[in-house]
Amino acid sequence: MSALAEVAAAVEPSLRPYAVADLPQARFEGPRAFSLEAVYEGFLLHYGESRAFDGMDADMRLLAGDTLYALGLDRLARAGDVEAVAVLGDLISDCAQAQAEGRPERAEQLWKESAQRLHSA
Repeated sequence: MSALAEVAAAVEPSLRPYAVADLPQARFEGPRAFSLEAVYEGFLLHYGESRAFDGMDADMRLLAGDTLYALGLDRLARAGDVEAVAVLGDLISDCAQAQAEGRPERAEQLWKESAQRLHSA
């Protein structure tokens, strides 16, 4: 099962009806892939188009995005991976700032840098 499929299966029951049937390939690999995919889906629900969920109104997308941020960070925290929690926490904040400043391309660069940092650590 891909990390993205694992995320879609792990969400709380109220979000499961919004999961898409045909998931694309996961973007991330490695031991932190679940958390990266969950947080990335949260980001997409806030600022873009989710790959794993569809059919939500704007309020539900915001709440679902927050839930996915928490799901990804919780998995890392339970594993004691404090470094990764810090990296993803900063990433969430930095991406929000980039979006608020009208610089979505900066958010994409932040994702690439953070994923590489977590993959090589």
